[in-house]
Amino acid sequence: MGKTFVFVNQKGGVGKTTSALNIGAYIAAEGKNVLLVDFDAQANLSSGVGAKPPVPGIYELLSGKAAIDEVIKKTGVARLEVIPASIDLSGAAVELIEQEDRYLFLKKALAPAKNRYDFILIDCPPSLGVLTLNGMAAADSVLIPMQCEYFALEGLSLLLKTVQRIQRGLNKSLGIGGIFFTMYDPRTRLAQDVVKQVSTYFKSAVFSTIIPRNIRLSEAPSHGQPIVLYDPNCAGARAYQSLAREIIRRSAAQSARPAAGAPAASKTAAKGGPGGGA
Repeated sequence: MGKTFVFVNQKGGVGKTTSALNIGAYIAAEGKNVLLVDFDAQANLSSGVGAKPPVPGIYELLSGKAAIDEVIKKTGVARLEVIPASIDLSGAAVELIEQEDRYLFLKKALAPAKNRYDFILIDCPPSLGVLTLNGMAAADSVLIPMQCEYFALEGLSLLLKTVQRIQRGLNKSLGIGGIFFTMYDPRTRLAQDVVKQVSTYFKSAVFSTIIPRNIRLSEAPSHGQPIVLYDPNCAGARAYQSLAREIIRRSAAQSARPAAGAPAASKTAAKGGPGGGA
């Protein structure tokens, strides 16, 4: 059975979707079977791999209008498949609120696919609402993309407290898969300070690979391609390839120690993180 990761950050514009699709593509390039799940009504991940509506997708799966085999689509990358989203997903948040098991819909929907893939990667909206909580309830680990700026530090504290609440209730085995920095500009003192502060505080939870600011990463989604197809030689591509390999190695190590992630996440969240109580 594969590992399920959810990409979460309640702050928009941190490179969450860009990271999900490019990490997924590079994990697939390493010979792993990967399923991307677009769980954001903006559907940017879907368009980023060339899956555009009208197609049945995650909303139809959740609502029982389509089976899982009907919503899984191939991409231009071998071994990489996607369950796309559409604007219809925006209605799911309202519909789920009225359901007794509203936080477990995604987990149940993805259950038939768990043994087909080495990695399932869920991209959530930039919020901590019902869709994101569904993503965390369905996942084994949380991956946190973090932009190198002050407000990102404040948001990290709130996010970790939310993870702790999920661990206490909906998903006791949820762990922190890791924190990684995006849109890094080494010329700014603030970026250097944020990396240093977070790396010092969270230590091994922080991935060593840092994703730089790179125009080619911004261009690739408009062509419906992950960076591995659009420009595999650019600095952003090399960084995401390195990060994907780190995630594979860390996942293998955590599989050997399945309970290692959760206690550390709870302890960190209880302390409130380096940004104080956000």
